[in-house]
Amino acid sequence: MPKDSKQSALLPAGIGDALPPEAAHEAQVLEQVMGIFDSYGYDRIKPPLIEFEESLISGMGTAVTHQTFRLMDPVSQRMMGLRADMTPQAARIAATRLVNAPRPLRLSYDGQVVRVRGSQLRPERQFTQVGAELIGAPAPAGDAEVIAMAAEALSVLGIAGGIAGGIAGGIAGGIKGLSIDLGMPTLVPAVCPAASENSAAGRRLREALDRKDVATVKALADDIGAGVAATLAVMLTAAGEAEKTLERLAALDLGPAGAHERDALADTVAAISARAPELALTIDPVENRGFEYHTGATFAFFASNVRGELGRGGRYQAADAGTDCAATGFTLFMDTVMRALPAYAAAPRVYLPKQLGFTVAQALRAKGWIVVEALSDTDHDETGHETEARRMNCTHLAIADGVREIQIKNGDT
Repeated sequence: MPKDSKQSALLPAGIGDALPPEAAHEAQVLEQVMGIFDSYGYDRIKPPLIEFEESLISGMGTAVTHQTFRLMDPVSQRMMGLRADMTPQAARIAATRLVNAPRPLRLSYDGQVVRVRGSQLRPERQFTQVGAELIGAPAPAGDAEVIAMAAEALSVLGIAGGIAGGIAGGIAGGIKGLSIDLGMPTLVPAVCPAASENSAAGRRLREALDRKDVATVKALADDIGAGVAATLAVMLTAAGEAEKTLERLAALDLGPAGAHERDALADTVAAISARAPELALTIDPVENRGFEYHTGATFAFFASNVRGELGRGGRYQAADAGTDCAATGFTLFMDTVMRALPAYAAAPRVYLPKQLGFTVAQALRAKGWIVVEALSDTDHDETGHETEARRMNCTHLAIADGVREIQIKNGDT
């Protein structure tokens, strides 16, 4: 290897190669997930990795403007962007190429996204995103379908264990130990309009709510009103199991607008529970981070012994031929999902000495074997072929009358 080859092989922070067998494992998992989506009638789309800037970061895309890489297109001399999120692309396709498709419209997708910066929980800047969008479906039925489908996909993959992450650390049960943390980003602004204002008090309030800082919320009483401050303080401490949180919210005077949002959240919980009663549901009534463009119920998926979210989604408005169209969608973060899965068991590989011939190799492949062929003649005996098979990471050796398993020695991988 040339002296400077190591330096030339360095990759930017947050960007990495997927190597064997992890790359094959992820591809296999992706097809399992997409198979679940297909069984629900979600049609697969494949948006481009790069688009003109104005289409990529307009509408819903404005939420990821700060995360979008930009470059100049040498052909059109227009600015382009690398996608940081595939949800806005799905919304664009629904509003343009599929504008005349019947509603509700069910779309699914998978692909790589690239972001300017990683986060503490997700330092990766390039990762695989897989998700689905249900466009033109009413709430709460649409929300319940999407959440149940995502939970089924995660369950089929074998993600198991007790619940961790989110606010539900002490609750047990659920589908394969999954926990779904629900929110309603429109609830706090309905109770306190100042929370959505770009004022000093509004920014302080939003920051305090994000930090779950009850003292600061109460200290803002002069700016937002003593009654509102007291209500928000109770909402901050009400996070937990869905049923108990809804009971605490029902006891509060949230005003007409707040009561409407609370009731909509309760309807979503009821619809999910009716469809998938085994799901463990929690609610954080003040959560907003990462859900800036959502207009209804939101949700995030967690599992035990896995740091960070498995995925997230919620209800939003997708542009549809000049009108607003209610939609619900979600994204699964494959880097986190892969960490949650059981150890990958690679398929058996058989090493085929060249003397046995191509016909034997094809016959073994027809039976489902992964066949690694020797490409040069050797004078190895069977022991020598076995040594070569181990070197090529094979678990079996083809012999004249069939296939035999190789005895793994200490130190073999």
